[in-house]
Amino acid sequence: MDDLINNYLLHILPEKETWIKEIEEQAKIDSIPIMDQVSMHFVTQIIQIKKPKRILEIGTAIGYSALRMHDACPKSQIVTIERDDVRYKQAIQNIKHLNKEKNIDVIFGDALEKLEELMDKEEKFDLIFIDAAKGQYQRFFELSLPLLNSDGLIITDNVLFRGYVANPEVSPKRYEKMVEKIIKYNDFLMNQPEFNTSIIPIGDGVALSSYK
Repeated sequence: MDDLINNYLLHILPEKETWIKEIEEQAKIDSIPIMDQVSMHFVTQIIQIKKPKRILEIGTAIGYSALRMHDACPKSQIVTIERDDVRYKQAIQNIKHLNKEKNIDVIFGDALEKLEELMDKEEKFDLIFIDAAKGQYQRFFELSLPLLNSDGLIITDNVLFRGYVANPEVSPKRYEKMVEKIIKYNDFLMNQPEFNTSIIPIGDGVALSSYK
């Protein structure tokens, strides 16, 4: 049933611009994980509603989601962090190709270190998007809190991880530890006294966390 619903949602998505299709094709050819199309559409809708002035993304990959988020809110300024050198260079190339380098600042390095540097600079963001190393999700969330404005929103992708989070007994051995960490992260999110969190069962699972 879930596959049927997801396929249906994919089928009724609005026609995408050429540049979006090109980056999606690039990701497919190079086997680079980017956000699920249905989830991405949902996140852009949230951004269009919230209209954040500043967005922080943890996990740039090739710049797909950063460009999609900026397209949803063209007045936004985005800071995004990527530790993989090849993907970082691809993201820079994609962003420059679309003339968005003044709007999207790509930081190269480990997010755990770069988040602390942003804290030292007392940076603030209206929306934080977590989509990097899943085993570090809780640490990313904790380090992000001082950077989040009081009316801000944290979005986390892949929190249902291919359905294995709901049925960990069937997860392949190579994913067991990751699935266990995501389960712990979801429990952590749902029990944060200062936050309300909803997990949306679309794509690979999207969590929305906002201050109460």
